[in-house]
Amino acid sequence: MANITAKQVNELRQLTGVGMMDCKKALVECDGDFEKAIDFLRQKGQKMAAKRADRDANEGCVLAKSNGTYGAIIMLSCETDFVATNADFVAFTTNILDNAMAKHLTTKEQVLDMELEGRKVSDCITDQIAKIGEKIELAHFEAIEAAAVYSYIHPGNRMASIVGMSKAGFDEVGHNIAMQVVAMRPLAIDANSIPQETKDKELAVAAEKTREELIGKAVDAALKKAGINPAHVDSEEHMASNCAKGWITEEQVEQAKKIKEEEAAKKAATLNEKQIEQIAMGRLNKFFKENTLVEQEYIMESKMTVRQFIESIDKELSCTGFKRLELGA
Repeated sequence: MANITAKQVNELRQLTGVGMMDCKKALVECDGDFEKAIDFLRQKGQKMAAKRADRDANEGCVLAKSNGTYGAIIMLSCETDFVATNADFVAFTTNILDNAMAKHLTTKEQVLDMELEGRKVSDCITDQIAKIGEKIELAHFEAIEAAAVYSYIHPGNRMASIVGMSKAGFDEVGHNIAMQVVAMRPLAIDANSIPQETKDKELAVAAEKTREELIGKAVDAALKKAGINPAHVDSEEHMASNCAKGWITEEQVEQAKKIKEEEAAKKAATLNEKQIEQIAMGRLNKFFKENTLVEQEYIMESKMTVRQFIESIDKELSCTGFKRLELGA
């Protein structure tokens, strides 16, 4: 067995970033052979990655950058905030992003297959797992191209965005829109950008909610007319509890149940579907206002929408696309 010195252990640590004890064990196992020791540590990383595959990686680092007409955003996930905020982890994330941007990559798969210092990013991530001891994964990578692309990273590296604009030369506008995307979490640029399936689902939910509210109002009105507080009989649990407290009688409980059943059926049979459709459409429009970028209230000026803000700067200027990432979202 080779005599392993502290100098050798330190050299291997400098090469791999793995802890001293693991480096010493690798050198001992490999009889002092550095190349074999490095392979040993990589195999250890693969085994650790397999063991931690089912762990939650809800922390991490989110970064975004732009080079003018192309921008990219990345999320590298880990298990703890301690690792996520570590300077080496942030530097590793930055290194992946910078190299991906230099190659003009557009998908996560391309990034994982990209070489970083002679090794694929996927292998480098496995090396980091061996070094850090946590599950690490490239959760997301997105990119956009436009006449001008802007990026914004919220302090703490937990959320970021990239935004494409139709014209260059409006840096402050682009920066502010990127901040808007991070702050207000829009789902799409405008209503036309939202999938029809999502619109149909939201409209159906709004219609059902409207029906429930109209029936509920009719039931409450009937209960009040009978001298029963609707809040005292809004559930079986409340009815039993309030009856035990003496707030309502058993007779009122039975009366309330009868009123609720009969009035609900009566109102459901006479609902005005046209009225429901109109109310549901109003709720859908509110959904668009809250969840589409250009219809949202502009965070820098509450008296105008994002669309109005952009048009006030230049009538021909528009947002062509955006990507947003947030840990835990």
